[in-house]
Amino acid sequence: MSSTVTQLQQTYAIDATHSSVEFVVRHMMITKVRGRFGAVSGSIALAPGSSVPTAIAAVIDASSVDTREAQRDGHLRSADFFDVERFPQLTYKSTRIEGDGESFRVYGDLTLHGVTREVVLDGEFEGRGSDPWGGQRVSFSAQTKINRKDFGLSWNQALETGGMLVSEEVRIELNVQAVLQQ
Repeated sequence: MSSTVTQLQQTYAIDATHSSVEFVVRHMMITKVRGRFGAVSGSIALAPGSSVPTAIAAVIDASSVDTREAQRDGHLRSADFFDVERFPQLTYKSTRIEGDGESFRVYGDLTLHGVTREVVLDGEFEGRGSDPWGGQRVSFSAQTKINRKDFGLSWNQALETGGMLVSEEVRIELNVQAVLQQ
């Protein structure tokens, strides 16, 4: 039975050029700062004709972090945050996926800063179509929130006016396009 299920799966490779992995944190407790990772790869398994993935795996290059501010990006790459020298990648691998139709939940293991924790993504099927080069594509979006301290990212600075410089909560937003592998 297992080999039959495997044969029915189609594997889609994440197209980094047409995908985004973004995060949002509060800065000084008064505004939201957005960043992104520019280098992402991975795969999505899908039964033919289905709009709900059966498996997802992704790898993100931690040094590709970009907040449009070079000094902040350097700090994020340092040992205070991502520590890219010791932990060059963030990974996510689904353990189960529930749902049908256009929305679903992905349960999986996120490894960040050397710490692995279960993270649940709320996902949506965005569509499918043929590209101009004969490829078949699918698109999904997903979002979640994590506490960065759960992954050992605890650096912060107290503000004179009260509160902290960087929020513990991080909102993650994904928009992924993937192409069918032949």
